[in-house]
Amino acid sequence: MKVDGTQYRSIWFDHDANDVKIIDQRWLPHEFKIVALESLEEFAVAIQEMWVRGAPLIGATAAYGMAMQMARDPNDRSIDETWSYLEKTRPTAINLRWALNRCRDALCKIPPESRAEAALNLAHEIADEDVETNRRIGLNGLEIIKKIAAGKTAGDPVRLLTHCNAGWLATVDWGTATSPMYHAQESGIPLHVWVDETRPRNQGALTSWELGSHGISHKYIVDNAGGHLMQHGLVDAVIVGTDRTTASGDVCNKIGTYLKALAAHDNGVPFYVALPSSTIDWTVHNGVDEIPIEERNEDEVTHIMGKTDNGSVANIQVSPDGTPGGNPAFDVTPRRLVTGLITERGVCEASAEALARMFPENAN
Repeated sequence: MKVDGTQYRSIWFDHDANDVKIIDQRWLPHEFKIVALESLEEFAVAIQEMWVRGAPLIGATAAYGMAMQMARDPNDRSIDETWSYLEKTRPTAINLRWALNRCRDALCKIPPESRAEAALNLAHEIADEDVETNRRIGLNGLEIIKKIAAGKTAGDPVRLLTHCNAGWLATVDWGTATSPMYHAQESGIPLHVWVDETRPRNQGALTSWELGSHGISHKYIVDNAGGHLMQHGLVDAVIVGTDRTTASGDVCNKIGTYLKALAAHDNGVPFYVALPSSTIDWTVHNGVDEIPIEERNEDEVTHIMGKTDNGSVANIQVSPDGTPGGNPAFDVTPRRLVTGLITERGVCEASAEALARMFPENAN
């Protein structure tokens, strides 16, 4: 996607500098910063401290982290140690382990002297696959938007609501939940997107920054406004992303997603989840009982970062002194509340049977 007319991915390898570049998302939407990652420690911090965020991007970042480490130390022990070190950074997003497993399995089969080049090529491959996967998700989601648009008066926008940021910033490019929106815009379908702020990290601000950069009509709303908008018929569909989806169709996404699904169900609003198949955890069947929910630092709740009246970016406290903050980062939406899963192979119902038919090579 483009930033001020320049094409960017959220992560890329700089051949001239021989390092990996990322968009440091901690500063968005107020400042656009690019930083280089070189050491294994830097990759771990970037994932853990959310310089990069979003399950697909986390996976790609881990793959590049493995590649950079193989350039320094390609022995067998280094593969296992790198896997363990990076795997601990974010416990909920399954793409992290998926990418690390893919790297480890491939690299263990080749001699150490070939691992540096092979690891870098594999990281490129994982990144490129993510771009194509998300493009296909967008085309499949576009068909849903087209059907909604067909039932509207000519010129009336399709009104979508999204939660968190499942945009190109959360992937390598295109995004998951936003990819159908970008494809709809390119097809000339008028849209209006309600963007949840998504406290405590305010990732909706990143979605708004993305949509605004691409000329898509949108409004930034507080998290609790969604149900009200649905009650008054102002939402045609909800599209969100996911950090982990179970083999039976339960969806784990940013905290607050479950409440949106409940409101959508109560008001007859379709609730779709856009996901690459790499986000499906085929070993887990009951999301509420089995998916570990990351408990992040309480400072994310008690403090907020934003732009002051004089234009500087500052971190301020919003809670009373001494008040502790609870910060579960994700929740699980049961499959019964999900209208459909938008994948790179098509749209299916959220069920074990439908997922097994869509991805028979992975189903247990």
